[in-house]
Amino acid sequence: MTTTGSVSTLDGNTFVVSDTAGDIDASPTEPNGLFSWDTRYLSRWVLTLDGHRLNPLSTDDLHYFETRFFLVPGTGTVYVDATLSIIRRREVVDGFREELTILNHSATPVTLSLRLDAAADFADLFEVKDHLKKKGKYYTRIDGNLLLLGYERQTYRRETLINTAVSTHVDAHGQPTDAPAAAIDEHGITYTVHLGGHSSWTTDLHVRCSLWGWAANQRVTARTETGHTRKDMEEDLDEWIAGAPKLECDWEPLKHTYRRSLTDLAALRFAPMTSGERTLPAAGLPWFMTMFGRDSILTSLQALPYAPSLAATTLAELGARQGSRIDDFRDEDPGKILHEMRYGELTAFEERPHSPYYGSADSTALFLILLDEYERWSGDTKLVRDLEFEARAALNWIDQYADLRGDGYVWYQTRNPDTGLENQCWKDSWDSISYSDGRLPGFPRATCELQGYAYDAKKRAARLARTVWHDPTLADALDEQAADLKRRFNRDFWIEDRKYYALALDADGSQVDTLSSNIGHLLWSGIVERRRAHHIVEHLLGPRLYSGWGIRTLAEGEERYNPVGYHVGTVWPFDNSFIAWGLRRYGYKNEAARVAAGILDAAEFFNGRLPEAFCGYDRAVTKYPVPYPTACSPQAWSTGTPLLLLGTMLGLQAVDEHLVVDPALPVGIGHLALLDVPGRWGHRDAYGRGRVQVRADDRLRKLRPQLSTLQTLVNRRES
Repeated sequence: MTTTGSVSTLDGNTFVVSDTAGDIDASPTEPNGLFSWDTRYLSRWVLTLDGHRLNPLSTDDLHYFETRFFLVPGTGTVYVDATLSIIRRREVVDGFREELTILNHSATPVTLSLRLDAAADFADLFEVKDHLKKKGKYYTRIDGNLLLLGYERQTYRRETLINTAVSTHVDAHGQPTDAPAAAIDEHGITYTVHLGGHSSWTTDLHVRCSLWGWAANQRVTARTETGHTRKDMEEDLDEWIAGAPKLECDWEPLKHTYRRSLTDLAALRFAPMTSGERTLPAAGLPWFMTMFGRDSILTSLQALPYAPSLAATTLAELGARQGSRIDDFRDEDPGKILHEMRYGELTAFEERPHSPYYGSADSTALFLILLDEYERWSGDTKLVRDLEFEARAALNWIDQYADLRGDGYVWYQTRNPDTGLENQCWKDSWDSISYSDGRLPGFPRATCELQGYAYDAKKRAARLARTVWHDPTLADALDEQAADLKRRFNRDFWIEDRKYYALALDADGSQVDTLSSNIGHLLWSGIVERRRAHHIVEHLLGPRLYSGWGIRTLAEGEERYNPVGYHVGTVWPFDNSFIAWGLRRYGYKNEAARVAAGILDAAEFFNGRLPEAFCGYDRAVTKYPVPYPTACSPQAWSTGTPLLLLGTMLGLQAVDEHLVVDPALPVGIGHLALLDVPGRWGHRDAYGRGRVQVRADDRLRKLRPQLSTLQTLVNRRES
């Protein structure tokens, strides 16, 4: 996976970030290297020939777990042909493997010195991000063809094991002969290569990342080897792609984006230590290759019609780690769903609270939302019954622990001011929540979308209580609480003279009056009164928020607006996908299609891979979406964005035992189909042509009058 100036190869939370020649020469503050379980196991991995670094000709992105680099020595001038070339084949499979091949293109024999410098700083990802120094000690051992690089601090130990295999020399007649063994020293490996005319030489290296003792309360002994081979990985990817619905479309770039999304989602699958082979989405490369409550949940929601197993694992693993005590260091409460789980040194020594950390105010309600949506699609009532205790505890957290001011709203304020998160909504950067004049409100804060999530969670939990847990008393109480929350929210958050909802309430209960994309999440949640929905839609697609590529996080004209600001003016694809879903919920099909078209147009410029965010410049100013400088890529909920937008354009809904389709396609897409959409109905096909409504199953035509009546009743109830 190639971005500007770097190449990434990954499998779950083990990944390599190098330059375009395949070299790793990391500074303490750059996320280059071989990483696994939040630790950098290689900080230097530099290949030289006769003391000189090599020049890249091209890089082949073979698979997400496999990359090939074509290199030549420097010739000193562009007018001299290289007589040697080097092929560097890299795999993140069962650790990290690299095959080196030298080709002699001339008839003249040569003797070469091939050197691979290796070093490991064992930096925790937080140390890389925060420019921190190590506190332990390093050691090195050489044993035959093994170079061991190690680090220890008390009982915490990490080791990088580098094995070099026997090299092979193939002569001009194609006959293999063994080559001399490598010379290993504490800083790397040197090969002396005698290469005949028109012959080749190859060697293999295997790098393993070893986890040994853990400090504090973490008692894990493991290695990162899985026993998988390249063939296993290829077969797994083929099976993953084959198991997803097939896309038919007359817009070729969308086909490419769809396949790229499925492939990147496969790359980001992460198996926690307790899940066996079951996987959930890791948040994104390079900083967030681990389990995140909010990110894993939202990505699982986006991917439900394509890979429902991700949602099942996400729910089970988050439920297993649900908060059980009051812990100020970790911002933990009983019933709260975690924000982030880490495995590195700073977490082990409790210098960071991520074991796990619970500093998000939205993941608990989102957990309930995913639980209900998963059951709607899959019919898996067993998991819903198994997680009844966790669901009830999550509801209790919303009512008891999230209501910091006793007014029935969800608030947040970290109890760990040293290493906890200041902002605990999805816009979690320091300046993301501000008044229109640029001032920052105090704490606690109650952002608007948190209330929408809580409303939706209660409505959905009421359905589960009624249909699965068989507790009508709880169901009635939750419906009543949701209705009361909706009434109060529309009174307290609505800014009458501006016709939009406040971004948040401040510590005094006053409105934080900035216009932001958060109001689009309110449509998705259903908390917006229908008589006000058209005002919200006008703002979302008006010139202040809509750039032409997508909806900005903060409206142009607000004091802190910055098109290159992380949460204050950039466009986040995932944000737009849920806003589009909300537009569909309120009947704004054409507007949802317009949002989808802008984001999917942008994806074409990013070669089918939407980044975490891109800049909020107006489309009239740029011919292409401008990348945000430090965006994660691939990133889970951006990878899931095209999937959710496809479902939104087709109007996919799970209604009882049926897949319902109600398409509204952007101009330029004449035909769109998803074949073999999995769900409780088995597999069904979903078709859309122009703006003509088509049903996935002809038998559903008889349901149209009932569905129309049902929608009318829902509309009346929500208004």
